Amino acid sequence: MNEIKTQFTTREGLYKLLPNSEYSRPNRVPFNSQGSNPVRVSFVNLNDQSGNGDRLCFNVGRELYFYIYKGVRKAADLSKPIDKRIYKGTQPTCHDFNHLTATAESVSLLVGFSAGQVQLIDPIKKETSKLFNEERLIDKSRVTCVKWVPGSESLFLVAHSSGNMYLYNVEHSCGTTAPHYQLLKQGESFAVHTCKSKSTRNPLLKWTVGEGALNEFAFSPDGKFLACVSQDGFLRVFNFDSVELHGTMKSYFGGLLCVCWSPDGKYIVTGGEDDLVTVWSFVDGRVIARGHGHKSWVSVVAFDPYTTSVEESDPMEFSGSDEDFQDLLHFGRDRANSTQSRLSKRNSTESRPVSVTYRFGSVGQDTQLCLWDLTEDILFPHQPLSRARTHTNVMNATSPPAGSTGNSVSTPGSSAPPPLPRSNSLPHSTVSNAGSKSNVADGAIASGVSKFATLSRETIAWDTFLARAVTN
Repeated sequence: MNEIKTQFTTREGLYKLLPNSEYSRPNRVPFNSQGSNPVRVSFVNLNDQSGNGDRLCFNVGRELYFYIYKGVRKAADLSKPIDKRIYKGTQPTCHDFNHLTATAESVSLLVGFSAGQVQLIDPIKKETSKLFNEERLIDKSRVTCVKWVPGSESLFLVAHSSGNMYLYNVEHSCGTTAPHYQLLKQGESFAVHTCKSKSTRNPLLKWTVGEGALNEFAFSPDGKFLACVSQDGFLRVFNFDSVELHGTMKSYFGGLLCVCWSPDGKYIVTGGEDDLVTVWSFVDGRVIARGHGHKSWVSVVAFDPYTTSVEESDPMEFSGSDEDFQDLLHFGRDRANSTQSRLSKRNSTESRPVSVTYRFGSVGQDTQLCLWDLTEDILFPHQPLSRARTHTNVMNATSPPAGSTGNSVSTPGSSAPPPLPRSNSLPHSTVSNAGSKSNVADGAIASGVSKFATLSRETIAWDTFLARAVTN
């Protein structure tokens, strides 16, 4: 007899579906979204010869956990963490592994906290190396994002809810007094200062970006560019070494909360308080698509590196052992690493047509996980498709016809919402070689600045029901 279960038990405890009368009782403790920090997950591979070198770290409330990751087929033993830390007076908000220096015997993990400090720890040796901004003389606001500078063993970047970013070196101290700064470079809605001191100290640089909190940043795959999203609703992309603003994009409304680069560095996807996912072309400097699917703020976006480019081949399927699954992952990594060469073949007349697909996911505060396919008809709206699209999970979207006002037109039968107005992203042609492009090409980029597609995800959302966890 088929019955709808009202409760189920897991290793964490009992999950129970509450009736409305019990859920809305007056003495129920309300959920305080302002007082809790989001759970973040960081992965690292230690290149262990045993073949089990994957490790993961995540934070929950005041606690930080470090586990062996055995893949999706084998759940981690939550009762046996490699390292567990409980903090008092502050909470971990974000963290990042240094993949360059990670070994089976040691790994460097940066942890940012709600009170503004940054801690360097080694969860394998269970040691605490250093604590930066310990006296909160550099910045007193919450750490929103922390990442190692790509290719560096000692440099890392920290963003705060004050709207400032700081460049640190693990070898230098933070000093015993508040730092003094002198202006290095200034531009539209940003300024960069160096630390004025007799001896080298942290921070090396101070970035002031936009207005309000700087919610997240991400380095490009080649490490040369930095994408930042702020509470003022702007995406700003900088050349990290030259400290030059490359391009900007404005959200539909509200702040932007998350950002991610495509594996080949050609596109940036953002999410935020407008309930949309927005795809921005790094090459063209414009919005190419906005996606409707969430009913609340979008908290996390991430590209899938294994399905970035799809050629004329059968779709990958998995049914087998965990070893087969690992082989599939290695095959996916090879596909992702060859993305750049495959995409370059698309415009070559000598090679056969290549079907280009970017896939990314988004998680919102509506408890939905949405998967999106960014396909050829959106990326190259004026070129013929290499093959017919029959996938059920491809987003329905059309590009505005020539001479239109830039509003999108949904395909027949699609459930796309009303079209959005023009994007106000700015064109930047600095990425193209001067003199190598004709005026016709430059004009094509400029005329396409305000034209973008409106996307709608189909039935690929994970809807969760209202449940309450009663822990043991």
